[in-house]
Amino acid sequence: MPSTSAPESVELAGFLLTRQWRESQGGIVVELWFATARGPVQVEIEGERAVFFLAAPEAEQQRALLALQAGVELKPLGLRNFAMQPVTGVYSPGYRQSRALADRLLERGADPLEADINPADRYLMERFITGGAQLAGQLEQRTGHGYMRNPQLRPAALRPQLTMASFDIETAMEGLQLYSIAVHVTPAAGDTGGQQLRRVFMLGACDAGEQVEALPTQRAVLERFLDFIAEVDPDVLVGWNVVNFDTWYLQRLADALGVPLRLGRAGTTVHWRTLDEDGERRSARLPGRLLIDGIELLRAAFYRFESFALDAVARELLGTGKLLQGAGRGEEIGRLFQEDKARLAAYNLRDCELVSDIFAHAGLLDFAIARSVMTGLNPDRLGGSVASFDNLYLPRLHRAGFVAPNPQRDQEPSPGGVVLDSRPGLYRHVLVLDFKSLYPSIIRTFCIDPLGLALGLANPRQEASVPGFAGARFARRGHILPALIETLWQRRDAAKQAQDAPLSQAIKIIMNSFYGVLGSPGCRFFDARLASSITRRGHEILLRTRERIESLGHQVIYGDTDSVFVWIADAADDAAAEAAGRLLQRDLNRWWQQQLREAFALDCALELEFETHYRRFLMPTIRGSEKGSKKRYAGLVGTGAAEHVVFKGLENVRTDWTRLARDCQQALYRRVFLDQPWEAWLQQLVAAVLAGDHDGDLVYRKRLRRRLMDYERNVPPHVQAARRYADHGLSPPARGDWVEYVMTTSGPEPAAAPRSPLDYGHYLERQLAPVVDGILGFLDTSFAAVTGRQMDLF
Repeated sequence: MPSTSAPESVELAGFLLTRQWRESQGGIVVELWFATARGPVQVEIEGERAVFFLAAPEAEQQRALLALQAGVELKPLGLRNFAMQPVTGVYSPGYRQSRALADRLLERGADPLEADINPADRYLMERFITGGAQLAGQLEQRTGHGYMRNPQLRPAALRPQLTMASFDIETAMEGLQLYSIAVHVTPAAGDTGGQQLRRVFMLGACDAGEQVEALPTQRAVLERFLDFIAEVDPDVLVGWNVVNFDTWYLQRLADALGVPLRLGRAGTTVHWRTLDEDGERRSARLPGRLLIDGIELLRAAFYRFESFALDAVARELLGTGKLLQGAGRGEEIGRLFQEDKARLAAYNLRDCELVSDIFAHAGLLDFAIARSVMTGLNPDRLGGSVASFDNLYLPRLHRAGFVAPNPQRDQEPSPGGVVLDSRPGLYRHVLVLDFKSLYPSIIRTFCIDPLGLALGLANPRQEASVPGFAGARFARRGHILPALIETLWQRRDAAKQAQDAPLSQAIKIIMNSFYGVLGSPGCRFFDARLASSITRRGHEILLRTRERIESLGHQVIYGDTDSVFVWIADAADDAAAEAAGRLLQRDLNRWWQQQLREAFALDCALELEFETHYRRFLMPTIRGSEKGSKKRYAGLVGTGAAEHVVFKGLENVRTDWTRLARDCQQALYRRVFLDQPWEAWLQQLVAAVLAGDHDGDLVYRKRLRRRLMDYERNVPPHVQAARRYADHGLSPPARGDWVEYVMTTSGPEPAAAPRSPLDYGHYLERQLAPVVDGILGFLDTSFAAVTGRQMDLF
């Protein structure tokens, strides 16, 4: 693409949007796109080479094979592997050539190291560029963007404000029939002069105002949409299931029409990659532009919803929802396209606006940017914990003079967190004492680290190393991960102090992922001794904490991984219980500092916090047993306007129970915890259910995990209901869809159109009785005794 102005020498800050690489005759070209104050800038770094490493003795053994490879260079380096051997760099002009050579060497018994790191990731990682970069070089202005060839890049602290467009498509229920595409463009946060833009590109005649453009063919709709995106030129495209539905649908339509899907900058097309064997999950890369799915980003930020459907999430976060809801929405969209395109345009545009508003309300784009700044992953790459760890760890490892190993196979998995046996009962004044970020604290305290393990095994003397588990020893000096966690910890504390919630949340997720990464066979540093030394040390810490608490005269009624639940039996009131919690916090922290100094000569990074005071607390039994349950409890916290009941693992927080059961549990537990009358209320609820007053609360929801035809034996109720959809005038659900059904006297039927009477006895026996008896057993009564209904629950 020709320049539109003479090059100028510049230095400017940019935020990395996308990365890719390609091979050329002159070597590998790394292509990077940045968002800058001068607009989008495309950067090309030419003449890069792919590299992997061999232990020097292996390189010598394979020298004859390596000498036959065109353009391959062997270079002795001042680096070592984890066996403390010097390594040789094997440089190739092409990445594909490098990977093929590494595979050949592997077949010959050699162990090529770090051969899987692609050139773009390697280039950025080794320069510690994570998100922000300072670009210095010659800037050319091309149509719609800047261009720099071989600039100097160095890391820069940058949290950009990016422009965003939400888009959504409406289609026929079958075939490739596009009705409309809506777009909602929002300016960058803080851009007070920016304007929101709303457009709907509609197939066929439509008189619905200036926001709607009527176009004669699907090709015209698609091409006008692509031209509009190029005109407004957003940094980020977002949507709801936008990759695997909207963009993939447009790709299939574009292919059928012979139209390139030019959603990237500079007229570039979408690059696709399948993520599963069925080819149903995909990733899409747009050069110069981010494509982010709202559902996946919410999950990455650890949001939890009963349903991730757009209407459900919008109503929970925003208090408003879609203009059309319900099981017959697809048919209604088709009717509107034929009869009322103005309403269809409004519906289509509302979906875009809801996505934009959810992103703004939850700070999702800020979170994605903060995560990228911390990990070096692209903001639209969700998941990727192992890649995040590599980005953070590998450049520090290389600076320390080492290269990474390949994953160790056939090792025993490490145990999970310890869960203490619970003591079931209905209590007053239960405190939760929680170790702050226990696993990262263990890593910091006990020097747990991949390089530290290699160094510790090489020099296992007591004064030079700290014992782990499964035969591990960790060097007291020369490790990387403990210092990295300490830095992240300090940055999180600073983010919290600055009320930077997106950055704080991103750092927390990163730190807490380190244990899982080290315990994953997909991680190049996987070694059972690493993960076991974290979890088994956690077991020891929790068990010894319980012993210490009980030696002080209190009872630990439960514990899980990093928390202990302590019953303050002699507390006269709330103030006394909370004073006991503060005293326990001080005592235990001092005690652990002393223990670790005496046993290991280590500084203690463990920090126990008095986290929660449950004024009333229920630890239930396993249903049908006297044994206490695990990971299931409820308790009353707070006072005044802040007073509420917390549920963990009980029916109230499980989507496979009806709203009737969950609302009943919420209300009953609150009444019991507050010593309020509840018997008459429960009797009235049962009467209301039998009278049909709660029919809207009797719906079950369950997702189809397989195709309907694949269920052959033990067909569950939601599948039975799903197979009746067509008979009830509804479109049958597909794999992955939610099925909503009710239990009738004729069995499970679609909730949207049941034909038989509801089976109220089923709901009393299978929904109300179990949740009620979970607490009434501790009051020496039962659902049957209070309501006068005799029933066989099992």
